[in-house]
Amino acid sequence: MSLTRAQVEQTAASIAAMQEPSGAVPWTPGEHTDVWNHLESAMALMVGGQSDAAERAFEWARETQRADGSWPMKIVVGEVEDHSGETNMSAYVAVATWHHWLVARDEAFVRRMWPTVRRALDFVVGMQLPFGGVAWSQEWAHGEPGPVNADALLAGSSSIYHSLRAGVALAELVGEPQVDWELAGGRLGHALREHRDLFLDKSTFSMDWYYPVLGGAVRGPEAHALLAERWDTFVEPGLGIRCVSENPWVTGAETCELVMALDALGDRARALQLLADMQHLRTDEGAYWTGYVFPDGVNWPVEQTTYTAAAVVLAVDQVTDRTPGADIMRGTTLAPDFAELGLECGCPSGDGSADRVAGVSGRTS
Repeated sequence: MSLTRAQVEQTAASIAAMQEPSGAVPWTPGEHTDVWNHLESAMALMVGGQSDAAERAFEWARETQRADGSWPMKIVVGEVEDHSGETNMSAYVAVATWHHWLVARDEAFVRRMWPTVRRALDFVVGMQLPFGGVAWSQEWAHGEPGPVNADALLAGSSSIYHSLRAGVALAELVGEPQVDWELAGGRLGHALREHRDLFLDKSTFSMDWYYPVLGGAVRGPEAHALLAERWDTFVEPGLGIRCVSENPWVTGAETCELVMALDALGDRARALQLLADMQHLRTDEGAYWTGYVFPDGVNWPVEQTTYTAAAVVLAVDQVTDRTPGADIMRGTTLAPDFAELGLECGCPSGDGSADRVAGVSGRTS
């Protein structure tokens, strides 16, 4: 079971109805805006026939980016609530811009966004750690960048890998190759495949389980094996997937992201089943509750979020191939996987520039 085109348009309209006059798309009216979820909503607006609202969302992203390439982590109705810059959030502008290109084939738009994409990914690449993961955020103080939180999040870095592939594809399109991004992508992909133990331990969250697959760093038999490892931990048949393993709470956005990861592996049958399972979160108006606590039989929190609706729209687009944007998570139009060059983790590089450290067998301490 999937949604009809009319239902997709209704859901996109529910996102547009929550957009602020500035162009910002908050989680819910009056709640905060972060640029990652904002841009995911812009992508869904493009797919759902709300192109004017999408353009205003992209304009907001261009106008609110800081000189260092980042965005404030939380903006509430135009006021910055958290000034720190999060790498994963900043990087996602590359994915959203490539998605817009796939759907609209508007090269003028890409060139308008390119300086924003370039600054964002330069900021992100500058935060890469020696083992290959990307530091998750940088604090701000007195209007200036401050200390770096020098730990890497597995889900965030997986999304950054996806963003770097989109960024390199955009760089090729505009004729401005970015070798530093390619090198960073190679080191990051290696870390996501070989050094997942060096990221912060957030293993109780389902995002850490499926995101290496969704972001494209882990594919093929390894991806199938990775998803099989914790399938029974997170998947609740007939309802969706848990956000956190120990909580009896399924969430729509995470479920739809797993739908896209499964479809990217060619597992469309299970993707379609999960997409059907989470439709109990849909309202008559086409919006989506964030989640559902299944022992109590209640929707919680009591909110219908733009990011949940956006994830539904993008998942439906992917499993139905209704627009060219359906490829965005499969990644066949993105830059190819990066060569593992210049590794600093102790593993041998593809170019032979780093030798295996004595006594280290593919892992760093």
